[in-house]
This record gives sequence, C-alpha cells and structure tokens, in this order.
Amino acid sequence: MISRRTVTLGLGTLGLGTLGLGALGLGTLGSGRLPSAARADAPGPFEITKTEEEWRAILTPARYAVLRDHATERAFTNELMGERSPLLHEDRPGTYVCAGCGNPLYRSETKYDSRTGWPSFWEAIEGATGTQDDYRLFFMRRTEVHCARCGGHLGHIFDDGPPPTGKRHCINGLAMEFLPD
Repeated sequence: MISRRTVTLGLGTLGLGTLGLGALGLGTLGSGRLPSAARADAPGPFEITKTEEEWRAILTPARYAVLRDHATERAFTNELMGERSPLLHEDRPGTYVCAGCGNPLYRSETKYDSRTGWPSFWEAIEGATGTQDDYRLFFMRRTEVHCARCGGHLGHIFDDGPPPTGKRHCINGLAMEFLPD
C-alpha cells in the first residue's frame, strides 16, 4: 500500500526528496503536517469560530493537527503524535461527532470496513459536512470533507464506496468522538 511517507521517500530517487519538496513549501508533507503557508482553510463563515490559541486550548496536539492543520493519522494504527483513536474498530450503534465542536457527523449505520485503515462511511448526516477541492497532495485533486459547523478537517471523500451512494468518506478517527445510543 502506498502512503504519503512511501511517496515522499520514493521521490528522493527522483531528486525531489524532502529538500526539493521544501523548496516548493511541501517539505513536511510526508509527516502528515502542512507548513502554515500551505494550509487551506475550509470556506466559511462557520457557526463556531475560534482563534488558533482557543483551538489549541480545547484540542489535544494530535486533534489540532488533524482538525486545524489538515494532518492525517497513520492508517490501521490511527495514531498521530503518540495519540490513538479507537474508532476504526468501533461497531456499536451510535453517532460520530466532530471532536472540535460536537456536531453530529455520521451515524453508525453508514459505517463500513473499507479495508483502508481509517473509519469509513458511505454517507454523512444531512447538512453536517461540507466539501472543497484539495490539491495539497502532489497537485492531485481530491475532495476534502470538513465539519459544516466549525470547518474542522475530517478527511477525504472518494468515489469507490459501496451502494447506495458509491462514496467512501475516509475520516481521521482523531477528528471525531463516538456517542453510543
């Protein structure tokens, strides 16, 4: 399986390793973190807005990295910066909510095992999420999904999911909390 780390390390043989990516402002891409200048915030305005300091005060460092800096936890371990999410293996009935603002995002009935290493859903709760084009990964176009209430980065949506939508919402577990029914 290819990962950001594999791609970044592999670019070294093309003369475009971390040093070359750094010249493009993308040197930290393999670490799952983006330099401040490369951050692209979700379009707003949002019902909940906070300063960077306020977000840092209420989020753990790993959750801040995912929700505010667009970082991605490692597949299958769902770990980032020493913090782990148990949500990949959560199978109880309930609701997945934004870890930043508590907005209900996904119902357990729409969760499925995509075998990609991240919690995956075929549909969000209506009106709970927003999307925007994301070109941060080597200039490839992806669809980023964010919380519609606070703008927090959740993950990406792909067109390889199951019926009835054919969509795979590939979501960072650290971006959510689970509330059992």
